[in-house]
Amino acid sequence: MPTRPRKLLETFPNPAPERDYEIRLTCPEFTCVCPRTGQPDFGTFSLTYVPDRACIELKSLKLYLWSFRDEGHYHEAVTNRILDDLVAAARPRSMRLVGQFNVRGGIGTVVSAEYERGRRGGARRRR
Repeated sequence: MPTRPRKLLETFPNPAPERDYEIRLTCPEFTCVCPRTGQPDFGTFSLTYVPDRACIELKSLKLYLWSFRDEGHYHEAVTNRILDDLVAAARPRSMRLVGQFNVRGGIGTVVSAEYERGRRGGARRRR
């Protein structure tokens, strides 16, 4: 059966939940389409996070990002949506997502979004 894009993000148990350590992922093949023109947008997502009890499973991340390929999204909206979905799936101690989108019409875009767990266990988002 061929692999297909999907919105499901999977995780696996953190092998060292007692320790703060950083995971860095680079996803250089992100694509979606411009919601105004329908032309393709290409970008690289850089994800950095400190896991708590779960880590993001990489194949599910690849399929998740692939699911945006034919959808229209503004760079700002898609970066924040992906961060929200990753936080909901993995519940990290902290997470930062940077979307660097290719130049189009002479303008390149970089969107950064962050999540930090609040001091009292609550969530706090920074943009």
